Amino acid sequence: MSSQNDNSGWGKGAPPGPDLDVLIRQWQNQIKQFMPGVGPRGIGIFAVLALASLGVWSAFYTVPSDSVAVVQRFGKYHNDVPPGLHFKLPSGIDVATIVPVKRQLKQEFGFTTPGAGDPYQSPVPRDGKRETQMVTGDLNAALVEWVVQYRISDPVKFLFEVREPSETLRYVSESVMREVVGDRTVDEVITIGRQEIESEALTKMQALSTKYAMGISIDQVQLKNINPPEPVQESFNEVNQAQQEKEKLINEARRDYNKVIPLAEGEKDQRIREADGYRLKRINEAEGDVARFSALLAEYSKAPEVTRRRIYIETMQDVMPGIRSKIIVDEQTRSILPLLNLNSQKGD
Repeated sequence: MSSQNDNSGWGKGAPPGPDLDVLIRQWQNQIKQFMPGVGPRGIGIFAVLALASLGVWSAFYTVPSDSVAVVQRFGKYHNDVPPGLHFKLPSGIDVATIVPVKRQLKQEFGFTTPGAGDPYQSPVPRDGKRETQMVTGDLNAALVEWVVQYRISDPVKFLFEVREPSETLRYVSESVMREVVGDRTVDEVITIGRQEIESEALTKMQALSTKYAMGISIDQVQLKNINPPEPVQESFNEVNQAQQEKEKLINEARRDYNKVIPLAEGEKDQRIREADGYRLKRINEAEGDVARFSALLAEYSKAPEVTRRRIYIETMQDVMPGIRSKIIVDEQTRSILPLLNLNSQKGD
């Protein structure tokens, strides 16, 4: 009867639990089986020693080299502990939480890496496709996959300032990426604007993490696959192929331009230099002729007859050696008589 009265407090419909005295007797019987001949006092001493050993064993803990331990005493923050072997008060008085402050962590959006230990590294299966669907600035749709790499810079803020900081970082990252993608056209997102998107998203994510005191430092934001929605993916592929063909033709035209234009420039420079050389030659010759004529005029003004005769003699010296036939010159009139081919007549 007493046993039924004790179990009536579990509530209506609750099954009656075993009596405490029965549990103690069963535990004592099990100890006696392992240690026959030990009385109740010995069993109590053994139990105390076992509990003390368990408490001492649980009081020691090891902090890995890439982490620190945040110690809470009675639930309140006490101190940070560096890597190594340490001691804490047992029985739940001190609680040590290991935080990997030197390890680079990452979160993936739109895809999943098998074997991830962090539950917030990969998207929830029901949200994996939803978080990649975004609307661009020109009201087109795109499927954006990206990775955020970060470190825990302040373990105290990471543990106590924000509830579930890793999950909060996922929400912050998704919000920022939607904002950045929404400011650009779909062509910029898929082709030429990837680097700008990564840089701007990194800056804004770090600003929000600092504002919310999350204790997180964003190292890198890297875009992965960016594709249009499946119904229009084939059309986008055709557009991309056309753009690639356009770039190919432009590169070929630039190659031909760089091949032909420098050659033409070189020929032009050569022609210009030749013309300059001919111009300088003609100028110098003309200046020389003018100087010679001026000198000759000055001498002629001093002695016209002598100068005239000297010019005549010099001219005859230049002309006569080239004439094979014999000629007669009248000294009085200084005129040349008709040429007589005396050599031909003598031969006749």
